[in-house]
Amino acid sequence: MYAIIETGGKQYRVENGSEIFVEKLNVEENATVTFDKVVAISDAEGNFKAGTPYVEGAKVTGTVLKNGKAKKITVFTYKPKKSSARKLGHRQPYTKVQINEIG
Repeated sequence: MYAIIETGGKQYRVENGSEIFVEKLNVEENATVTFDKVVAISDAEGNFKAGTPYVEGAKVTGTVLKNGKAKKITVFTYKPKKSSARKLGHRQPYTKVQINEIG
């Protein structure tokens, strides 16, 4: 059984017990979070149901394991022959969620 959910402008394929990294959610650690935007769902028998745009009555619940930041990436831009250069760093915040139930 799996579902495809939408959060933070992205879509994720989730199963029971899977851990996913999503865009930062405004919730505390060990809190329960519910994803209502279920794009598609498939049960154990192989029956597949796609929503238009979302499946009505379907929801996915999970537990927030931690909030954190990803590894730093370096962004370096320059313009050749103009002595113009800029170096920046960025750390994307994320929330790690463990999926508990698909219903």
